[in-house]
Amino acid sequence: MSPPQASPLPMDPARLVRAVFVSRPNRFIVAAQGPDGAVVEAHMPNPGRLRELLLPGARLLLAPPPPETPGRRPTVVAVMRGKRPVLLHTQWNNRVARWLLDRRLVPGWGDQEVVRAEVPVGGSRFDFLLRGPQGEMLVEVKSCTLFGGNCAMFPDAVTERGRRHLEELAELARTGRRCAVLFLVHDAEVSWFSPDYHTDPAFSETLCAVREQVQVIPLALSWNARMELDTSRIQELPVPWGHVAREQGDRGAYWLILRLDRPKAVDTGALGTLAFPAGHWVYVGSAMRGLRARMARHLRRGKTRHWHADYLRDAADGAEVLALRSADRRECEIARALDGVLTPGPKGFGCGDCACETHLFFSREHPLDRPEVHRILERFRMTVPDGAE
Repeated sequence: MSPPQASPLPMDPARLVRAVFVSRPNRFIVAAQGPDGAVVEAHMPNPGRLRELLLPGARLLLAPPPPETPGRRPTVVAVMRGKRPVLLHTQWNNRVARWLLDRRLVPGWGDQEVVRAEVPVGGSRFDFLLRGPQGEMLVEVKSCTLFGGNCAMFPDAVTERGRRHLEELAELARTGRRCAVLFLVHDAEVSWFSPDYHTDPAFSETLCAVREQVQVIPLALSWNARMELDTSRIQELPVPWGHVAREQGDRGAYWLILRLDRPKAVDTGALGTLAFPAGHWVYVGSAMRGLRARMARHLRRGKTRHWHADYLRDAADGAEVLALRSADRRECEIARALDGVLTPGPKGFGCGDCACETHLFFSREHPLDRPEVHRILERFRMTVPDGAE
């Protein structure tokens, strides 16, 4: 096995500063506690949700500002997941891609050379133009930081820009141009890659539709604690296209996460008036057809009340909803899993047509700030069955 290569990052990894994640006021700023105990603001060069990575107390690697601009914020480069760093810097992700391309380390592209980067075509700009024996090829690069179990997924937030890039590459391919999308997966412990049809079904559907015209290369990378790449562990990941096509329909389960800023007594219809403490309440439901419409309905206030959750939603101070798409009905299995990590809510809530005691669960803090809740999401969103196509 070859030793790790020098880091392809555009600075000496020894200069990176260790810090602890505190909060994320907006998409592009995080608050982090440095080695001296002071809390500083750092630039976050990644607009993704990153909820499963930016948990309270997560360890960050920050790049200090250049010496000539000491007043600037440091920049988040990576977050530690266990003992391994996950690269978060999306611009540096493209530098890593260039490093791999220049060294012919992308499987199947050993005869390709980079002609130029940032290639304008029509109204868009693509990351690289390569040239090989079969001619030129346009390449778009994506950074994948969402993984769990044995599967990596992209994206972790809706990306209209990413979906549009796929459509534009497919249209160029229909005119005779060779086109590809390269996903750099920043974890070598996974075995599969899948579009995240739970979070962005439009992107997933588009990727499935264009895969005959656009080459799809998911590449798993192995970073060590010194932010060096182990080139012996670079591997292309299979995509279970048949499994994705089966699971990505407009059906499955969902979590409705409701926030109460103060304790409230809520009329819940058939269950009567119940006391709900302040905190977060997770309702598990399902819709085996029209899942998008069902989730959108749950976010609205003042609608006709059909279910227990409708009453609690009208009383809540905030609401969000997460899809767990599946061709099979799994809401009771999901509820049983949450019952093991969250506090069960009132008996009979949301489960009149099954044998479960409740489909409502309580967490004082936001449930997505709890690692054990993310493990349940991974279990039901990200595991690809053995033998998947």
